[in-house]
Amino acid sequence: MMKKRTDYINWDEYFTALAILSGQRSKDPNTQVGSCIVDKNNRILSVGYNGLPNGCDDDDFPWDREGEPIETKYPYVAHSELNAILNYRGGSLEGSKLYVSLFPCNECAKAIIQAGIKEVVYDSDKYAGTPMNIASKKMFDAAGVKYTKYEHSGRKITIEL
Repeated sequence: MMKKRTDYINWDEYFTALAILSGQRSKDPNTQVGSCIVDKNNRILSVGYNGLPNGCDDDDFPWDREGEPIETKYPYVAHSELNAILNYRGGSLEGSKLYVSLFPCNECAKAIIQAGIKEVVYDSDKYAGTPMNIASKKMFDAAGVKYTKYEHSGRKITIEL
C-alpha cells in the first residue's frame, strides 16, 4: 500500500506563500504586499494586495514615495490588509487569521481589530520601531490580537507560469 507523501507544505507555509504571491499583483514599483485571511478550519476567506481602489486607473495616479503628499502614492493606495477585509463577501471575519507579507500599519491594524481578526502572521517587520509600527502593536496588544513572525523553513518552491 502506498503511503502519503511527507514533503507537503504546512499551513503557515501555504498561506504565507499565498500572501506573498498575492503581493505580486501589486503595480507599486517599490513595495508589493499581499494578504490572505483564513478561518479556524484553514479555509481561505479572502486575499488582497496593495493597489488603487476599483475604478482608479493605475496610470493616472502617482507611484512616487517622496514629494508633495498629493503627488505621492500614499493618499491613494489601499493596503493589502484593507483590501482583503473589503474583498470578503461572506459575512463576519470574527476569529479569523490574517497572513501578510509586511507587518500592518496602524491604519490597517484598526481595520483588522474592527473586523474581528484575532491573529496576524507576518513575514517582514521592516518598519519595526517606527511610531506607526509601535502604535499597531500597542493596539493589537490592547485588543488581544496575537501577532507572530513567520519563521522561514528554507523550503523552495518553483512555479512556472
